[in-house]
Amino acid sequence: MAAEVLEGKAIAEAIRAEAGAQARACKARGVTPGLAAVLVGDNPASTSYVSAKTKACAEAGIFSETLRFPAALSQTELLLKIGELNRDRRFHGILVQLPLPQQINEAAVTNAVAPEKDVDGLSLASMGRLLLGEPHFIPCTPHGILQLLLRTGHDPEGKHVVICGRSNLVGKPLAVLLMQKRKGANATVTVCHTATRDLASHTRQADILVVAAGHPNTVTREMVKPGAVVIDVGINRVEDATKKAGYRLVGDVDFEGVKAVAGAITPVPGGVGPLTVAMLLVNTVKAAELALARQG
Repeated sequence: MAAEVLEGKAIAEAIRAEAGAQARACKARGVTPGLAAVLVGDNPASTSYVSAKTKACAEAGIFSETLRFPAALSQTELLLKIGELNRDRRFHGILVQLPLPQQINEAAVTNAVAPEKDVDGLSLASMGRLLLGEPHFIPCTPHGILQLLLRTGHDPEGKHVVICGRSNLVGKPLAVLLMQKRKGANATVTVCHTATRDLASHTRQADILVVAAGHPNTVTREMVKPGAVVIDVGINRVEDATKKAGYRLVGDVDFEGVKAVAGAITPVPGGVGPLTVAMLLVNTVKAAELALARQG
């Protein structure tokens, strides 16, 4: 029997509605949640992502502003702008869209964002809190994956989760999130990467397999345990002459092959992506709520 396809859109819409209700509650207390999105350069994918995020903010009643800068912007100039945003009380969250141009050190910029405004959850302070099990802001894609699992009845507690990929954006924070001793986590986690020997021997043990490797067909049918839940985080462009754009989007998993053996699988696009945006709204509203709490 073919796998259940775990569509992220409906779940994301529900989460966005919840965030909207929380945003209205903040407004009733005199504070409108605000997000500053920083976009450097004209990378088409980054531009598209930021547009989707700001549109979602508007629908949820969150004030947002996109600050656009040329690709030649210096690191010093960007850090000065981040400092201004840190002091701007209109914005409770700051999103710096990655990747940044080559002349800018991404870690330096990420860590320049004030911890109380780090709604991407990627700074040293945020990662440290996550590791200790006391996060203010959980990185959006890992948090979206967790919500997808929980809201589709695939609680990771007691399961063996295998993650392919060790990036700071997905693999590492997701591993930390899932191993926490708390409800909705409590998984046994294996992290695989480019130096892992015999990848298939690990992926075949997974009750839940998360693939964030950045390459099409990293995981194929014979690498998946029958009945496993497969979460495909990858977004890759492959040439396709039948498409108007000349390409199509695929994940890191051979969707058609794996669908025949898995118990559940996310599509690309339409799986994890919508949830990443939804969790950004959740973090922005939480940042506003924390600001209200500090005010007393």
